[in-house]
Amino acid sequence: MGTVSRDPGALHKAQLCEDGPSQVEDTLSGEEGEEGEEEEEKEAAPAPAPAPEDPVEPQLAEASQVLGASEIRQLSLHLPPRVTGYSWSLAFCTARDGFSLQSLYRQMEGHSGPVLLVLKDQDGQIFGAFSSSAFRLSKGFYGTGETFLFSFSPQLKVFKWTGSNSFFVKGDLDSLMMGSGSGQFGLWLDGDLYHGGSHPCATFNNEVLARQEQFCIKELEAWVLS
Repeated sequence: MGTVSRDPGALHKAQLCEDGPSQVEDTLSGEEGEEGEEEEEKEAAPAPAPAPEDPVEPQLAEASQVLGASEIRQLSLHLPPRVTGYSWSLAFCTARDGFSLQSLYRQMEGHSGPVLLVLKDQDGQIFGAFSSSAFRLSKGFYGTGETFLFSFSPQLKVFKWTGSNSFFVKGDLDSLMMGSGSGQFGLWLDGDLYHGGSHPCATFNNEVLARQEQFCIKELEAWVLS
């Protein structure tokens, strides 16, 4: 997840090793040779990649009541490259649409995804999930390996797909589940979007997202990225 910085000195040493003894002797022969090689090295150096700390800022159609600017920037670094530059539209929020999973499903109609689900519990903990597909009622699990769970505790932790199973998202009338294994769910929400739970699961090898395995939701938002 972190960015590996390149040490210019180490790169220069590696270059000397690859060029062989003759080039090493040349660099020691005088200042002119030294300056010449430095100029060649500058010309050959690839253009620097954009700094990950300065990504394309997501465009939110309206302000989030859960995420601040810092959290939004941090999360944007872990979204799939294909959604870079997408606008974020608030398809559902409990403050506006009420605490109802069926209302969440209704607001998802007409959207194919992806969706960023963010919530704050009664302890003030912020966590959620990125789903490659919009949430919907389903008989089985759906989604792709782009799906992941995350938690700010307080630093951002992201739990990507492990490849061990494909239990990404499942929507029932009375619950929404994300990630599974050994009868436990990485994240689940009940039908009134008030109670929920989080357990370590094989799909994402995640930690408990909240401070406790069982939690009560204070605010929840579902952002459609398009």
